[in-house]
Order: sequence, then structure tokens, then C-alpha cells
Amino acid sequence: MRKIDTSKLRKFDDLLDRKYGEPGTPERNEFEKKALLSYYGEILKDRRESLHITQKELAEKTGLKRSYISRIERGKTDMRVSSLFRISGFLGFNSEFALNV
Repeated sequence: MRKIDTSKLRKFDDLLDRKYGEPGTPERNEFEKKALLSYYGEILKDRRESLHITQKELAEKTGLKRSYISRIERGKTDMRVSSLFRISGFLGFNSEFALNV
């Protein structure tokens, strides 16, 4: 197994701190929100493309607009939970919530 150079991780954290502010600041929170939206959008897009489904077909099957699907895949909009369930269900993802008590 390859050893991780933790000094490189620290340099990356420093870069994020300089560019987007310290964790917990409004600027950093906004960056992290956008990064998460892009991450989920990319996962959904990759799965859709692997199934050879167009955005239009996905929109028709889920009852959503193609433009909305596009914005989700590009990380340009927040997704409603109901939309996440529709899309992920059609694409074959399991959706489970667990409450940690």
C-alpha cells in the first residue's frame, strides 16, 4: 500500500484557507457547498452516461425538466430531496437514510 504524504495534504488545506477562508467562514462554506453540488452532479451524470441515457430521457422518466437535470449535473443548482430520490431511483442507486442516535 502506498504511503500518503500528509505534508501535501497540509499544503492543500493551506491553499484552501488562503483562497476561500478558514473553515466555518461564509466564503469557505459557500465553496464547500458548490464543491459538494458538483460532486453529486458528476456522480449522477457518470451513471446516466454509463446507462446510455440522455438528459431528455431522464427528464421524461422522472417528470423533471431537462434544463433542471443539466443544472444538477453541472453543480449549478441545489437539488430537492424528492428530485434526488427520483433521479437516483431511476439510475439504480439505493437511497437509505439512517439516524445515528
